[in-house]
Amino acid sequence: MARKVFFSFHYARDVRRVVQVRNSWVVRPNSEAQPFYDAAEFEEAKKRAGGIEKWIEEQLKGTSVTVVLFGAETYDREWVRHEIKRSYELKKGILAIDIHRIKDPQLGADVQGKNPLDYWHIEQNGRKVPFSSLYSTYDWVNDDGYANMSAWIEAAAVAAGR
Repeated sequence: MARKVFFSFHYARDVRRVVQVRNSWVVRPNSEAQPFYDAAEFEEAKKRAGGIEKWIEEQLKGTSVTVVLFGAETYDREWVRHEIKRSYELKKGILAIDIHRIKDPQLGADVQGKNPLDYWHIEQNGRKVPFSSLYSTYDWVNDDGYANMSAWIEAAAVAAGR
């Protein structure tokens, strides 16, 4: 089944890694992904009424899954955190993929960062349970994301009842 997916990531540091992941997704038959945005579109969103928050809401519309592509600094990005929070509130399927091992054509591989799903948690039976315990996390290189991402996305959508 075709899934409309929202990709959440740190643009400045990881965009060339993200392009590789996204390109592997969009060339497959029966897959559908959110339009890829560039820094100019993000910068323009800041200037409009409602700004980035409104823009994110528009991007999330009609999606069934949010894929958090994370590298070295993604954990600390305010808007990535917001996208995860909103995806949870909207009951989207969520998964995280560590992309630090993907070779940036200019810079090579990167250092590993913290999983952004560790930032959020829910209370269960009086204890904090991080989102990283609720949602799957994969490593693009070690877990063969090229071959498996569509199955990961489908599993996240089914788990969310979508």
